[in-house]
Amino acid sequence: MRKNLLLILLFISGFLKLNAQIKLGAEIGFHSASVIENNNLPGWDTAYKPFYSSRTAIHAGIILEIPLSRRLFFQPAINYTSKGRQYLKNNDTVGNVSFDTVYSKSTLSIGYIEIPFYLLYKIPLSANHKNNFFIGAGPYFSFIYNGSLTNQMLTAQDTVNSFSTQTTKLDVGNATNKYKTFDFGVNAKAGFEFGSVTLSGYISRGLSNFYTAPYTGTFHHQVMGVTLGIWLAKTSSPIPQKPIVKDTDKDGVPDDQDLCPTIPGLKKYNGCPVPDTDHDGIDDEHDSCKTIPGLAKYHGCPVPDTDHDGIDDEHDSCKTVPGVAKYHGCPIPDRDGDGINDEEDKCPDVPGTAANNGCPEIKKEIKEKVNYTAKNILFATASDKLSPTSYAALDDLAKMLIAHKELHLMIEGHTDNVGTDEHNLTLSQMRADAVKNYLINKGVNERNITATGFGAAHPVADNNTAIGKSMNRRVEMRVSNH
Repeated sequence: MRKNLLLILLFISGFLKLNAQIKLGAEIGFHSASVIENNNLPGWDTAYKPFYSSRTAIHAGIILEIPLSRRLFFQPAINYTSKGRQYLKNNDTVGNVSFDTVYSKSTLSIGYIEIPFYLLYKIPLSANHKNNFFIGAGPYFSFIYNGSLTNQMLTAQDTVNSFSTQTTKLDVGNATNKYKTFDFGVNAKAGFEFGSVTLSGYISRGLSNFYTAPYTGTFHHQVMGVTLGIWLAKTSSPIPQKPIVKDTDKDGVPDDQDLCPTIPGLKKYNGCPVPDTDHDGIDDEHDSCKTIPGLAKYHGCPVPDTDHDGIDDEHDSCKTVPGVAKYHGCPIPDRDGDGINDEEDKCPDVPGTAANNGCPEIKKEIKEKVNYTAKNILFATASDKLSPTSYAALDDLAKMLIAHKELHLMIEGHTDNVGTDEHNLTLSQMRADAVKNYLINKGVNERNITATGFGAAHPVADNNTAIGKSMNRRVEMRVSNH
């Protein structure tokens, strides 16, 4: 690899001597590298993916600039860059466990020799064109140079911490558990040029799968960074300048041929606009309604609108009944036929009353059943496991909710003040979720249930007494229909 780099540098040096318009520069910078991984591993999105993050590294190399026009340039380069990602997971040691992992960390570091190709456009910031804003994009090709995977682990055993580090060199190839020799992708960058100094930001995205995992998955590099560059050789031959053709109104007709040099027009009319009496964008030569604004489709005439709802007949599904554009010219629908349109109806599929926003009034017996069920929900001590004595009331409640799909059930879990706030909040949420999951398993639509744990934040009795604590350990339920 080092021999190949030397040959490339010698080629660039010789090419510079042959063409003085080409500039040679050096650049260095730092970046944030990450890996976009997609797979179908069970639990990946919750157990592993959240603990992956980007890693910071540096890049450096040389760059050429070849002018294609006064503002357009071709910029190939050759860089060394480091890519990869980092995995870090901290664990809490709780209880009386004699051995536990405090944290585990792994760092994937892959060094590449990267050859990007940019097509760059420069916008001058000064009259001498030495200060510019530039923006560009193009592909890149990478060849693996080196790589390693470093694993670090801190463990606790009987209050004694142990730290270990292991670095493994990456295997290169196309087989399983190996990293591919070649990678390619796309780059984009933008920045400023001040004389011989450039400062830019860039982003790159790999398009090839650079790693063959032992499971089905794809791995793509993604990098964002900043780069400082210095031109080492300056252009000595000026770029041929095209003669400047004056076109004041920018209509493509030179001023010396434009009969209306300050008003954009057409070459057909010697630079003057075509007459348009009704100002509808259709010239009078092709306008059948010259004094009434219209559309080209109707030869300059308006589109018919039979019901005068502002929606032309070609797009109006209810041509003789005024409606709104959202419903293709038809009135807002009323699916349940209760006289309240669906946009204002909180229960569009169940007839209701205007006073209750289109939803039916909740019957007294339904509220009583919900309250009865809440009072008959019991759990095993310090657990979210439902007591079998709770099943009958919950089964009846599930049947009622299935029969009344317009109802929404709100479940609240509460505890006494025994234990920490964090433990009580977790336990109350688990109990509320247990009731919710039981009802879902009985056929109740999950979207119709909300479960929230409040811990010991809302006592209904004195926590200093056994009876008060018992009353505070409860599940409350409320029902609404929208």
